[in-house]
Amino acid sequence: MKSGVTALDSEASGKMGSKALLYYFSTTILATILGIILVCVIHPGDPKANPKDQFTTKPDAFKGDTIDALFDLVRNMFPDNLVQACFQQARTSFNEIEVTDENGNKTVEFQQSGVEYADGMNVLGLITFCICFGVCMTKMGEVAQPLIALISALNDIIMKLVLFFMWYSPVGIFFLIVSNILTIEDLAATGKVMGMFIFTVISGLTLHFLITLVGLYFLFTRKNPLVFVRNMLPAMMTAFGTASSTATLPLTFYCLEEKNKIDSRVTRFVIPIGATVNMDGTALYEALTAIFIAQLNDIPMNLGNMLTICITSIAASVGAASIPSAGLVTMILVFTAVGLPTEQISLIYTIDWFLDRFRTMINVMGDSFGAAIVDAMSQEELRKSPVVAISKNLNHDANDQSKLAVQIDDKVADEQV
Repeated sequence: MKSGVTALDSEASGKMGSKALLYYFSTTILATILGIILVCVIHPGDPKANPKDQFTTKPDAFKGDTIDALFDLVRNMFPDNLVQACFQQARTSFNEIEVTDENGNKTVEFQQSGVEYADGMNVLGLITFCICFGVCMTKMGEVAQPLIALISALNDIIMKLVLFFMWYSPVGIFFLIVSNILTIEDLAATGKVMGMFIFTVISGLTLHFLITLVGLYFLFTRKNPLVFVRNMLPAMMTAFGTASSTATLPLTFYCLEEKNKIDSRVTRFVIPIGATVNMDGTALYEALTAIFIAQLNDIPMNLGNMLTICITSIAASVGAASIPSAGLVTMILVFTAVGLPTEQISLIYTIDWFLDRFRTMINVMGDSFGAAIVDAMSQEELRKSPVVAISKNLNHDANDQSKLAVQIDDKVADEQV
């Protein structure tokens, strides 16, 4: 991230960031709308197939509302400790309070008690720091050149290591998938209830990929998307195996820069932001799942409910961490916004590990297509970048030195003759 920011001036990085964010939010909105349309047309939720309490395992629920999630997002942008941000992220903590009404009925309410730190890398905070750090280094000019050279060298070393470990990734991906399959107690029962839901989700992700992402790529770049996708296959397979956009980042950089020849100044700036805020697959999945649960419980959804689901799904997807099954936690926000039974997220939990891999592939490809589109739209800014001018001057000086060396050699040869 730092190497990408330092390779651009502040004006170029500002324009590039605006284009990237416009692309990210546009594709996320389109993905959410597509998910809602598909689940309404296919109608995978059958109330007669509702397993009620058959599945009891469920993730820890987020006890706040959408506002709490958005505040946590802003809070994590400015971490108190950078080292801690590599391992933990801040979130609102709650205390359970038992309340008894006039009739003697007891209910449990949750009251905010402050801020706590949960396990998981604070990617958003690290990105914010890296952007600020990179912009400051760019403003300092020649004084910061040694540090810029060091960061660029470290980046090249990491890429070499990624290339080495790529050869072992298929074996690891195979065992990751097999281990998750073995954790399901009854494959037949799970498939019977969730078969149409899985089909709807995969259909939605496929249509979003083929129509929205590929269509936008061809519209802005006028290049063959098949070639681009073929070159991204190693990153897609890694995303499928790890179910983490963050874990796939090094390989995404490699495929974009070495195979698809996207400018490294674009990828280093755009891709880390996309891995945090661009979650097309997650937004589609959460909106689709909410309406599926409503269908399963025979709860009618009007236009206002669907609009609420659309907005909260977008907000929840932006706040989701780029780690496996993070969407399950933020899905609670969508459910509570429209009054759906949050305990039935346990039903989704049984097959989420499988669908999460397809979502991550779409998230990674959405980031990659976005980098290619921003690269195509930013050629003028990249040509005007001071780094390009410096490199041209360096090449010019190197050519002058070569010519001078040739002249000296010719002179020495004439004297010897």
